[in-house]
Amino acid sequence: MECDKRPEKDKTKLMEEPLWTMYCNGKKNGYGVRREATEEDLRVMEMLKAVSMGAGVIPQPPSEVEGAEGEMAYVRAHFERVVGSRDSETLYMVSPDGSSGPDLSIYFVRV
Repeated sequence: MECDKRPEKDKTKLMEEPLWTMYCNGKKNGYGVRREATEEDLRVMEMLKAVSMGAGVIPQPPSEVEGAEGEMAYVRAHFERVVGSRDSETLYMVSPDGSSGPDLSIYFVRV
């Protein structure tokens, strides 16, 4: 995840940046926007509160809208946060079995 650097006088914390460019394996893959949780987000988190770790699919509830069927994939895990500097942080997914190396790393950098 990458965001633009602001003037030095702007003291926005890295994780409070509103707009991000997403890269996956070095290729630009889309954008991310900071936002407040919606009712749907809160419903999903309520469903997952008993899950401590894992991945899966949640079916979408029945909808009155024609063709609005689908599923939501999720990953629930423990992440270790490493702050490199004011402009870089990394989240490493930690494996519960203690195996070496993270399964997933998410880098946040301001350039």
